Amino acid sequence: MAMQHGTAGHLRIDLGALVANYRLIAGHVAPASVAGVVKADAYGLGAAPVSAALYAAGCRHFFVAHLCEAVTLKPHLPTDTTLYILNGLPPGAEADCAAIGAVPVLNALEQIDSWAALARTLGRRLPGVIQVDSGMARLGLTPDDLARLRQSPELLDGSDLRLVMTHLACADDPDDAFNPHQRASFDAIASQFPGVPRSIDNSGGAMTAGVGHGDIVRAGIALNGGAPHGQPNPMQSVVALDAYIVQLRTVEAGAGVGYGLTHRFDRPSRVATISVGYADGWPRHLSNRGSAWIGGVRVPIVGRVSMDSMALDVTDVPDALLHAGAPVELIGPHQTIDDVAAQADTISYEILTRLGHRYARTYLPAPVATPDRSIMA
Repeated sequence: MAMQHGTAGHLRIDLGALVANYRLIAGHVAPASVAGVVKADAYGLGAAPVSAALYAAGCRHFFVAHLCEAVTLKPHLPTDTTLYILNGLPPGAEADCAAIGAVPVLNALEQIDSWAALARTLGRRLPGVIQVDSGMARLGLTPDDLARLRQSPELLDGSDLRLVMTHLACADDPDDAFNPHQRASFDAIASQFPGVPRSIDNSGGAMTAGVGHGDIVRAGIALNGGAPHGQPNPMQSVVALDAYIVQLRTVEAGAGVGYGLTHRFDRPSRVATISVGYADGWPRHLSNRGSAWIGGVRVPIVGRVSMDSMALDVTDVPDALLHAGAPVELIGPHQTIDDVAAQADTISYEILTRLGHRYARTYLPAPVATPDRSIMA
């Protein structure tokens, strides 16, 4: 692969793998629908191209976190889609949300009141989602809020409720005892909203066997190739990232490398400096503990990860693979986003969302579906 001139590296995003993951989830949760969670610019992969690929595969529901994300994405979505705002609306933003036709997730009575006030002003009901807190204590209506709604159901008169939803706290561990407790709590709460579709599952919940999945599941990390829970990971890898060798040098035993000289070599060694650092989203926590791969050979990160570069011990790599501009695998066949996350003592979500804008990006298109002629005859 030729070096992408002037960039930190080359990020490849496989939309075909993304679509395959969507279809795998859809088959697992049917008859529920699968919504694409494309907040944080689709976990850093590009909300517009990711949403377009999901739409072509049949996805019609999309979730972002903030109104600003909805404003950016809405022009790229066809008119038969629904765009939801997970964090709800700050005071005063209601008219802007209604103007673009986005659907806020109403997380508090104050948000319900403000949305109803706008509905009265416009003289029409406005679409909304009710989120309830079923035990995570993060977002959603509290038990006291729900009691007030039972006493004063007219508070929802201005809302055309599209969903009642909650968020699982422990879905990444399907054996956690809190999961059935939270599902039962949500079912009891959701019965307060008869006839309103329900949404409870995230990626982990969607891939949990033996449970009901409601009406809409909200898939995020699993679409992007991250493990929904445990191993082996059933999802296809979506992301690959290569950096480039900037410079090579030979050092003697006892020499140090990087800020603070935190690594010293115990033998004469070859060192490659590559073009990615923490400004590009590569965690500084990987200093002296992470790795990369060259020609199928694992090469450890030595010394501290710097802002724009880091050093690798490439002593065991064949000389033919070592030259300025040579590619270095950071994410790919030899280490996935989950592998990198484990090395950095974090989660794959953080690895993806931190990937910066100094990479050349290539989107590998999803294959175009071929009509089944046998059912068209």
